[in-house]
Amino acid sequence: MNKRLKALLLTAVLAVAPLSVVVASTSSYPKAPIDLRDQASLQRGAQIFMNYCSGCHAASSVRYNRLVDIGLTEDQIKTNLIFDPNAKIGDTIRSAMDSNDAKAWLGVAPPDLSLMARSRGADYLYAYMRGFYQDPTRPTGWNNTVFDKAGMPNILWEQGGIQAVELDENGMPVWETDEHGVNVPKLKWVAGGLHTTVTNGTANTEEFDNYVRDLVNFMVWMGEPVQQSRKQIGYFVLLFLLLVLLPLTYFLKKEYWKDVEH
Repeated sequence: MNKRLKALLLTAVLAVAPLSVVVASTSSYPKAPIDLRDQASLQRGAQIFMNYCSGCHAASSVRYNRLVDIGLTEDQIKTNLIFDPNAKIGDTIRSAMDSNDAKAWLGVAPPDLSLMARSRGADYLYAYMRGFYQDPTRPTGWNNTVFDKAGMPNILWEQGGIQAVELDENGMPVWETDEHGVNVPKLKWVAGGLHTTVTNGTANTEEFDNYVRDLVNFMVWMGEPVQQSRKQIGYFVLLFLLLVLLPLTYFLKKEYWKDVEH
């Protein structure tokens, strides 16, 4: 292979390589088991979101009828996921709580969740939703291991059970060092939930973890509903560059250089 052909191939590889680079995650949280191809999970996540999140949070970048992309019919969406009698199938997902009331009651309106997964990351949300524990010093009675002094209450306590701070013999919180080297209160399970069983202070959270996974899966989809289509188009573009454009470029090079003396 002559030097010019090697240079041509190297140029083609360098041109294509950035398109296929996968950026490594810098998340320090446990990996969230997200799979946007799992429509059943996305549908369960949509149900959880509309029942437990949309009461306070809007998703103003997503329309109800967009949920047909996860395998739901418009009738199913209208019957099971739209609770506002004045909302139409083409409307964006609105919060049941008025933003002015929310600001007056909570001090700040709950954030729109349309792009929360893209902003915070799936791993963060997965850890956050599983990190609530009872804290009598907080106005809501809850705190969070991921977001200290979180203003949000634990909306899924009935599903996931209850964690509380472990106290020593003097009634003081017991502290421990987490995987990031940060001092955090040591927690213990005090009650189970619909999706978590607790036996002698030890919890089996597998079912609840899957429950949260469905919710986070839907929130990731909601942040970019066309993500799967975008990736598929990207694969076709790469195949086109490698199987069509690269050979054409090679033969074009041969045509340009055929009369040049070596």
